[in-house]
Amino acid sequence: MTLTLYFVRHGETQYSISGGYCGDLDAELTPNGLKMAEALATAYKSLDWAAAYVSPMKRTIATAKPLCDAVGLDMQLRDGLKEIRYGKWEGQTAEYVREHYTEDYIRWLTEPAWNPPTGGETSVHIASRASLVVAEIQQKYTSGNVLVVSHKATIRILLCSLLGIDLGRYRDRINTLAGSISVVKFREHGPLLDVLGDRSYMSAELRALEGT
Repeated sequence: MTLTLYFVRHGETQYSISGGYCGDLDAELTPNGLKMAEALATAYKSLDWAAAYVSPMKRTIATAKPLCDAVGLDMQLRDGLKEIRYGKWEGQTAEYVREHYTEDYIRWLTEPAWNPPTGGETSVHIASRASLVVAEIQQKYTSGNVLVVSHKATIRILLCSLLGIDLGRYRDRINTLAGSISVVKFREHGPLLDVLGDRSYMSAELRALEGT
């Protein structure tokens, strides 16, 4: 049997609507975000789950809760799954950051692997801490389905790390809309991306939301 990780980006928040930078900010799910969480539970509760690893933020916990409650799984909260820390950019729009932190913003857009948001984290640091969680899962579970509920940048960076994609290109190569699921199977030749950014389990109304 294969170890399969289901990487779920949390449901919609006000920041995923506005595009504002939200890393350390502990945003709540919107009503539509809560609907996404319920839809996830409905669609995936019949799967045989081995474990659930969740970022310890309100938006990720609320996303995981309906499914974990439905199947009787305890959430294993891990700081390594938190979103990128945006430092002084937290809560601001891209337009504001471009105007007030111009040089840092340009460096971050050009090479985020090594250039952080002002006072924030690089892609390399995120990959290091998040990969420790994946390594822990691989040590504990040689097979089965594991739920991993995290954030947009963190999931994209993790997928790049697992698939051998340049960490500095995570925004250019992979997209994960709010509530989307990406599935990675660990086989004899390493990780295989089986599903990327799927939201087919949602209603058409929820899928129509941009979920940036």
